[in-house]
Amino acid sequence: MTTSTKAVLHSEWIKIRSVRSTLFSLIAVFAGTLAVTVLVFATVGRAEADNADHDLLFSAFYALNFGQIAAISFGATALSSEFLNGALRLSLSAVPRRGLLYAAKISVIGGLALAIGMVTSFAAFLVGQLFMGEYAIGLGDPGALRASFGGGVYLALIALLAAGLTTVLRSAVAVLSTLIPFLLIVSFVLGDVAGDIGRYLPDQAGQLVLHQNPEGSLGPWAGLAVTAAWAGAALVAGWWTLRTRDA
Repeated sequence: MTTSTKAVLHSEWIKIRSVRSTLFSLIAVFAGTLAVTVLVFATVGRAEADNADHDLLFSAFYALNFGQIAAISFGATALSSEFLNGALRLSLSAVPRRGLLYAAKISVIGGLALAIGMVTSFAAFLVGQLFMGEYAIGLGDPGALRASFGGGVYLALIALLAAGLTTVLRSAVAVLSTLIPFLLIVSFVLGDVAGDIGRYLPDQAGQLVLHQNPEGSLGPWAGLAVTAAWAGAALVAGWWTLRTRDA
């Protein structure tokens, strides 16, 4: 890694640390997920635990549905600040190579999202099981370690998906108002209507890694790879948009 690349990466980290909304969104991935975990598992955590069809492993990561909202917000706000008040022109005057600027941004966003995602996923699992009593499962149980690791990767991919879309749309508001309803509502509706095709949507595919025994044609890692493909497509579209559109 060259000195100039290190300097660009460092500057992107300073930008994220300096923008309050972006930093709060990153912290909210962990804080929000853990808060929902404690609230849900302390009240109704054992409600369906004795049901033979209940997936204890998947339910252990219920709060990631809320954590992904914060991950989307982080990915979107980390990019959208560049498109306000001519900030992108200033960034390009300091780093004329658009590819390097974009790669540095995505690397910092992805690295931070992966780090906080891992901590969040493992913490949500371990803290939730403290309330499960005789129904508690551990990291040594089948699929638990894989799900905990995969949950962190999933949150990072969702943040990168949001970052790529924000570069295309140049608006965090547009991405938040589109992506959050899609993941929380539209995806489930399409999944019920389209059947197996719905499993290839970014959230449903990625969350297969959280199941103990995923059903359907996709396995846990294949599902996560589908989500990675969605994120990759968004990032490539973002790179092309940044490369061809005026600052």
